[in-house]
Amino acid sequence: MREKLPVLDSTYYVVQQSKHVTINKEAARQMLLKGDVNSAWHPDLHIVEPDWIFVLDALNFCFWEDPGHPKWSVEYNGEEYSGYWALAASLKRAYEEGVPLTNAEFLTTISSKTVEKIFRGKQTIPLFQYRVNHLRELGEVLLEKYDGTFVNVLQQARQSAVALVNEVVKNFPSFNDVAVYEEQTVYFYKRAQLLVSDLYGAFEGEGYGDFYDLDELTIFADYKLPQVLRHYRVLEYDDYLSNLVDQYVRFAPGSPEEVEIRAATVQAVEMMRQSLTNGQRTIPAFKLDWWLWTLGQDDTVREKPYHRVRSPFY
Repeated sequence: MREKLPVLDSTYYVVQQSKHVTINKEAARQMLLKGDVNSAWHPDLHIVEPDWIFVLDALNFCFWEDPGHPKWSVEYNGEEYSGYWALAASLKRAYEEGVPLTNAEFLTTISSKTVEKIFRGKQTIPLFQYRVNHLRELGEVLLEKYDGTFVNVLQQARQSAVALVNEVVKNFPSFNDVAVYEEQTVYFYKRAQLLVSDLYGAFEGEGYGDFYDLDELTIFADYKLPQVLRHYRVLEYDDYLSNLVDQYVRFAPGSPEEVEIRAATVQAVEMMRQSLTNGQRTIPAFKLDWWLWTLGQDDTVREKPYHRVRSPFY
């Protein structure tokens, strides 16, 4: 029997107990009729190297700002980028400028000044010190356990997506995305699972992107996907939660409200994935994730805000 991740079982428990979030099954079914879910990975702002992608996903979290505050953005090749695309552009720019981002020894002692230069642009990237710490952690653990390269982490996983996720969350604490809900541990593993899908996308399912159990992954519970699902009424918040989210109130990391939103996101998209599979359209969850994330870039989907948590996990 193949090994499974604990994400689905633990988030199912939350949804069964949830006080503020429900899943509208009919709305989920209707949403699947709205377009092609076979979105692709976009290589334009990426370096197709395993160690570079590992750095990218170690830093892929929390780009939002409160209303009235300008977002962090960067300019690269004459274009201005914000959010995730600013992160990718920053790291590609740094790589092209000769910053040895894929050198574990360099990362162990990377200075705040160097990280400031990497992310230079308008405003300061949120949770700056977490990003410095994550880079140092990557370097330290890679040197201590993997002879300085993420390629050896991949070799430990032996082409298993589940094994790679488990290897990463076990040995790199900054990827260990878990919470506690009513005394039960809830697993999300957002960035660790995203790492697998990015490798798959970058290498087009071959070589370093070849995994035999991609169907065991779930979607990546962030702040954009719940916003999209709420817009299409797949996720329904009660009045209490709606008021807090719509008034831009920040939730504490690990709060019941945050956990319920993220858990319902995982379960709603899994429901959609199962629906597609039963309809003879087998598709990995991360392709639904890419599709939903792309939908989330549309201004009409942004009419209601996303939930706000300053989290280094997403």
